[in-house]
Amino acid sequence: MSESITLELTKDQKEILLKGLRFVRSSIMLDINDLPTNESEDERRANLRQVTELAEHVNRAPVMAH
Repeated sequence: MSESITLELTKDQKEILLKGLRFVRSSIMLDINDLPTNESEDERRANLRQVTELAEHVNRAPVMAH
């Protein structure tokens, strides 16, 4: 079971977080692996899936009015 936290974000903070997650996703996709193995490709796909799921979760989160 994973733990969860609740954050209150403004619209600008939410956009910054999503921008950072896009950067992380791009970094994972552009990572050079000279000798890819099945395990390393599985790890890359799992990491991409985690970042994508987190971005989708953040995108659905309500924005706090300030």
